[in-house]
This record gives sequence, structure tokens and C-alpha cells, in this order.
Amino acid sequence: MTEGYFTSNSVTWRVHSDTAMFVGGIRALLEQALHPKAMAGVAAHSNFREDAWGRLQRTGDYVGTLTFGSKSEADKLAARVRRVHEMLKVDEPELLLWVHMAMVDAFLDTALRSGLNLSRTEQDLYVDEMIVFAELVGIENGLVPRTVQEMKNYFQEIMPKLSASDDAKRAALFIALPPLPPLLRFGTPIAPLWGGITSLAAAALPQWARKLYGWPTVPGQDKTTDLALKATRKALLFLPESLRQPQNFKIERVKDQSSS
Repeated sequence: MTEGYFTSNSVTWRVHSDTAMFVGGIRALLEQALHPKAMAGVAAHSNFREDAWGRLQRTGDYVGTLTFGSKSEADKLAARVRRVHEMLKVDEPELLLWVHMAMVDAFLDTALRSGLNLSRTEQDLYVDEMIVFAELVGIENGLVPRTVQEMKNYFQEIMPKLSASDDAKRAALFIALPPLPPLLRFGTPIAPLWGGITSLAAAALPQWARKLYGWPTVPGQDKTTDLALKATRKALLFLPESLRQPQNFKIERVKDQSSS
């Protein structure tokens, strides 16, 4: 049996293996881009524009490995990510914490609004469990919010430092319309599917984030978005297993554990 940082009965496992992560992951990238200093580092030192699709894939692989992989796999990948953060000049504690908390907020809020049933205690437990992610990228344990309320307080405190820079707006465009490989663009339905999911992820951003981007919020939009999130979560269950990589990772680990 290969031991990972999270067990199959953890809240993190439940959230990260849910189909709501398809939308939550994209929302996380849009939310993370709203710290100008963090976004400037990515824009200046990475090949995001040339390899937007690859960046999205690597982000999904990272979350999947830390959640469902062995500790050695997670440690190895986290070390690589720390080196990348250092290269991108985003290894300051404030920037690392922002990227982490924007991710946690996006994953949890999107899952809840998509219909994943979590009690308040389980929601707090998820925030607490995700401290493992923070520590693996070099954030001190004591700096990281441990409950939903502490997370809300954190966002209130950092709000004055957030804005949608030109880099953030360009990143949002690349996320919405990534340069797909020809085989994916013309040989699969991924292009229209991706367009629908990215639009929903943008709509699912909290109102303060949409306001920073300058995107309009119409009356009743949150309720309409929640209905769309629930419908999308159910519809994504019909995707082939090959397109649900985190799910596959989880299933393979369960097989390994049962055969040990």
C-alpha cells in the first residue's frame, strides 16, 4: 500500500475527485491572477502565452498528484514547483499564500455551489486539510487560515492589494481561448466544451472578483450560475473516464491499495 498525504475518506479527496473541479480549477486560475505582483512574475518569467494549454494541464496534474499520489510523488513534484516559483520571483510568503488561498476558495466554493454536500464542519476540515498543500510549497503552517471564517477574514485583509492588471486580463483571455493542439481542436469536442466551462468559471467568480475584471453582474446571476453549475456537474459525469484524470488516479490508487 502506497501512502499519500490524503486518505480516501478525507474531505480533500471528495472535493478533488468531484467533477465540479473542471470548473473550479479554471476559476482558481482566474482568481489567482488578481494579485498584480504574482501575475507580473508569471507574465515576465514564464511561457504562459506560448503554452497556455500546457499550463492548465500541469496545474491539474499538480493537484491530482498531491491529492491522490504517494508522498514521494507529491514531495518530488512540490520540490519542482518550489523551484519554478523561485524562478518566477513569486516565492515571497505573501504571494505564495495568495495563490494557495485563491485555489482553496475556488475549489470549495465551486464544489458547494455545484451541489457537493458538505457540512460546515467538513468545509472547515477541507480548509484545514489543505494546509498540507501550503506547506509543500514552502508556506509556514502558522500563516495559513484553518477555517472558512479565517479564510473570509484573509480575503477581507488582502482585498486592497488586488486588481485586474493588464497581465491578468490577458491571462484570462488565454485561459478562455487557449491555443489547442490541432488534434484536440479538430478531432474532439474539447473546443466548444472548453468555451462553455470557462464561461461558467468566469460567471462563478465572486462578485468582487468580477468587479475587478470589469465584467458585468446582472440581477439574479448568482442563482442562474448555481443552476448551471449543478447541471454541468451532472453532465460531466458522462465524460469518458479517460478525460477525468483525477478520477482515474484515484481509482488506480484504490486498486493498488486493495491488492496490497
